[in-house]
Amino acid sequence: MTKLSVNINKIATLRNSRGGDNPNVVKAALDAERFGAEGITVHPRPDERHITYQDVLDLSEVVTTEFNIEGYPDERFMEIIKKVKPAQATLVPDPPTAITSNAGWDTVKHEGFLKEICEAIKAEGVRVSIFVDPDPQFVMGAKNCGADRIELYTEPYAANFHKDKEEAVSHYVAAAVKAQELGLGINAGHDLDLDNLKYLKEQLPQLDEVSIGHALVCDALYMGFENTIQLYLRQLK
Repeated sequence: MTKLSVNINKIATLRNSRGGDNPNVVKAALDAERFGAEGITVHPRPDERHITYQDVLDLSEVVTTEFNIEGYPDERFMEIIKKVKPAQATLVPDPPTAITSNAGWDTVKHEGFLKEICEAIKAEGVRVSIFVDPDPQFVMGAKNCGADRIELYTEPYAANFHKDKEEAVSHYVAAAVKAQELGLGINAGHDLDLDNLKYLKEQLPQLDEVSIGHALVCDALYMGFENTIQLYLRQLK
């Protein structure tokens, strides 16, 4: 069964817009777990515009499901991975000024760098996932870098889903088949929602985990946090 990891960055964005500690990100993570989430994802960026590094430390003390920390593997990111030792570190190629992730790694061009990073993280007993576009050559590259999993960047799938869902998912199917051949686990994330999630899962039965934040939090404004998490879990059955 595909696990649902709830990204709580947007909870922190709301908190930071007013200062103080409302909503509380630790409570949000604990509630998400209580409501059925099988993982918690955070993406601490250098400017701390949503999740802060202190949030990561606080969450590491209480999260009992899989804790997934995403980020560009700079020195500060590596320090917190070594300190927290989450279940999974997801490497993304975002520059510091990026609003959100908008591309996967070129794992061929950056093989040397990523291989060194993967070795360092795995030495801490942490599973490594590399964020990639749905291209078999980048999947192969992730394997060559020493990753345990890939995370498929699904924004192009989401953008084209309502135009031609079969075409939209075709590259993802090819990438997933390649990953399975190579023994890589398969995660997915970015712009997945209640409209497009079920079809992706049906076409990628080998999918291990999805990480969803923005759409889930938006839906929760109308349908409630607990109900929304249950609705997303239902799409993955």
